[in-house]
Formats: sequence, C-alpha cells, structure tokens
Amino acid sequence: MQQRVEILKMLYRDAEILIFDEPTAVLTPQEIIELMEIMKGLVKEGKTIILITHKLKEIKEVADVCTVLRRGKLIKTVDVKTTTEKEMAELMVGREVDFTVSKPELKLGEQVLSIEHLSVPSSRGNKAVDDFSLSIREGEIVGIAGVDGNGQSELVYAITGLNKIESGTIKICGKDVTNLEIKDRLKTGIGHVPEDRHKHGLVLDFKLKENFIIHGYDDEFSKNGILDFETIDKYSERLITEFDVRSGQGKETITRSMSGGNQQKAIIAREIDRSPKLLIVVQPTRGLDVGAIEYIHKRIVEERNNGKAVLLVSFELDEILGLSDRIAVMYNGSITGILDAKDTNEKELGLLMAGTRLEEVRGND
Repeated sequence: MQQRVEILKMLYRDAEILIFDEPTAVLTPQEIIELMEIMKGLVKEGKTIILITHKLKEIKEVADVCTVLRRGKLIKTVDVKTTTEKEMAELMVGREVDFTVSKPELKLGEQVLSIEHLSVPSSRGNKAVDDFSLSIREGEIVGIAGVDGNGQSELVYAITGLNKIESGTIKICGKDVTNLEIKDRLKTGIGHVPEDRHKHGLVLDFKLKENFIIHGYDDEFSKNGILDFETIDKYSERLITEFDVRSGQGKETITRSMSGGNQQKAIIAREIDRSPKLLIVVQPTRGLDVGAIEYIHKRIVEERNNGKAVLLVSFELDEILGLSDRIAVMYNGSITGILDAKDTNEKELGLLMAGTRLEEVRGND
C-alpha cells in the first residue's frame, strides 16, 4: 500500500519526468501488469519515464531504450526491441549468463521442519502469522510467496528465535525448538541467510574472516577461550576460494567495503558450509546483478540436491517458480494455498497472493 501511495503521489503532481526506482518490488503480478499499462499510457501522453530495475522482463515490456551500467560505468545503450534479455544480461555481467538450474527428481527423505498452528504477534499488536502449519522434508525446496508485509519476516524470525511466538510448535528433525535460545536452535541444524544482510547477516566493521566464524568462535575456532587464528585463516581462505568471494584484501578485508553481491556470497558461504539440515534463505538475490543471482541460485539448488531441506522466502515470483519444488502462498499471515511449482503459474500465484483461496482459484478454472 505504501508503494501504491508513492506512485499516486508522483502521478498527482503532474510531473513531466517520472523516475521509477524498482517500482514493482512489492507488487503482485496483476498489479505489475496494471503499472506497466499506466506507464505506457503516460508515455502516450508525452511524459518521459526513467525506469531503474534489474528485471529484464519489465525492461522488455515497457522500455524503448536500455542503458546498461556495470560497476558504476556506462557499458552500452541498446534498442530494447532488437536486443534479447540474454544479450542485456551479458552486458550487465560481462560474460555469458546461464539461468538454467539442474533440478533432478529426488526421493524425499525424512521430515526436517515441522510447524504446527503457529501464531506470531506483530509490532502493531495484531497477528503477523496466524495458525500457520507447514512441513519440509530432506531434498526439497519449499518457497514462500507473497507480497511483502504478509507475515513472511515474522515467520522466519519465529523459526530462528528472533521473534517470540504466541502459540504453536516448531520442530527440527523431531526436536521441539519452540522455546530454545537462538544459538541452541542453530546447533539443531538451522542455517539462516537473512533478508537484511547488514542488520542480521554481517557485522560490517568486522573483517571478512571474523564474519565467517561468527557462529563458531567459541568452539571449533578457539582453544581454551583463545581464538585459533591459524585455523580461522585456513578456513576463511577455503571459503573465499570455494564460493568465489571477491574482496580487496582477501580475508582481512573490512566487510563494509565489499560489494553487496560479495557480502551476500560471504553469508551464503558461511551458512552452507556449516551443512545445516534446514537452510532458510530469505530474499537471497535482492539488489544483486544477474551474475551473482545465477551463482547463488545454483548453490541453493545444490543444497537441495545434496538432500538438505530448504525454506526459500522471496518476493520475486521468477525466483520462487524457478527454484521451488512446492510453493506456499502467504496472505495476511495465513496460507492461501500450497502447490507444486510445476503445476502453477504467475497468474495463479498472483490471485493467491491477493487473498483468494486455492479452492476458489482452481474452482474458477
């Protein structure tokens, strides 16, 4: 709703030049289509529109020309009608980009995450999560789709221990973790890639190597209460090489000085290398270039292929549809439907994200 108000304010002012900066980040597919039609109408009225987005599909839909930036430099300006999405992606990254991810059919293993009748209060006093139940098994990615602000963050915080719950149970591999402290939950086998890498993922003024060991500084990376720097250095160098984390001074780099993509790679490296039974990944590619997106998607699917359970929360429907095996759609803190990813589409998910129940959507068909 806040996003809609911002767009309305801009239109109401009758400006001649309109700048849309990632305007569709929190809209449903149907709302995105409506916004694209509004943009086309404004252009016909003689307005000039600058659209800043990383979504190539939207550029193809509404733009006439596209200027590609990479590392703050102008790479090329192209005619959108005669340039493919693949060609634009290559200009953005500087190499060929492959978005296909190998997802073999897997025999599902034991149940890893079990959530039953979970309710979580919001900061506004109502229920952010309301009677929510979901399970994930070994070898599957379950995606949570929904417009931002429908309880996704509070759900993840409840699982990881960052939020208190009102009622319900959370079990990891059969063990009740509902009332455990955060560190004890992590030890049961949870890995967490948070939606805000600066607030919950990294200590920005720490060195890269210090961020790598943030979960294990008091046991595997220390002896008698003293940090084991030789072990820390070897471990950090291995992660930097294996996950292609690029930084000016290697493991000694102050994390704040790194690019967003490499900060995200560092968190992914740390969480995946701990080999968690349940990997919770929230907005893994927000604000990243297509090259970093390609890499991170492949690492997430590798975890699934290795028999781990993955909970993926994303506002990008392409990401949800491309990576998930099953999709649970959240609206106003509750699930409106759980579907197999191969049996659904953006239109159906959009209706569920707007509050229509699955039986109504499928019934209409």
